[in-house]
Amino acid sequence: MTILEDRIEIKMADENAVYLDQWFERFERMPVPEGYKAEIVGGNIFMAPQRDIHWQTIRHIIWALEDRFGRRAQIFTDVRIDFPGPGNGFCPDVAKLREGAAKDDEGRWRYEDIEFVAEVISKGTAHNDYGPKMTAYAEAEIPVYLIADPYQGRCHVYTEPKRGDYTCELRVVYGTDVDMTTTPLGLTLKTDELPRD
Repeated sequence: MTILEDRIEIKMADENAVYLDQWFERFERMPVPEGYKAEIVGGNIFMAPQRDIHWQTIRHIIWALEDRFGRRAQIFTDVRIDFPGPGNGFCPDVAKLREGAAKDDEGRWRYEDIEFVAEVISKGTAHNDYGPKMTAYAEAEIPVYLIADPYQGRCHVYTEPKRGDYTCELRVVYGTDVDMTTTPLGLTLKTDELPRD
């Protein structure tokens, strides 16, 4: 790369952040119905209702993370984090940051500090979780990406991101433990109590 290309990339990243900031500020002023999650994927706005099955699954994942890493671990749900690619201001269902992670100068959490991200499938936005969000997570080199799919009754674990794609996938049906002990996360997620739709 040349210096000029580096400057262009930095400028584009800054413009992307400003674009996302403007849209998230609009969300705060809009009458978004309570119980809905809003995020921007590839420059498109998506709002999805948070149903009880969705929230119960998120809680199980958070409990497993807290059991492994403690109550003070930096684990978030539905918090904006900007990811690689134009217009990618995601609010992951669950994100675990590395120990010592800190916000950037703009007051945002950095995707570079994420060790694990999980999405729970909603009918209206499943294509994002299996498509552009997975690509963005792989481009961001998130070591472990978990999809919990209550419609399939299955978890998908994606690891070893390389060149914008995950090279390993593990599929586990609900009722079987998801063994992530060989991943940087180092834990086992029990799925026998995950709700199905």
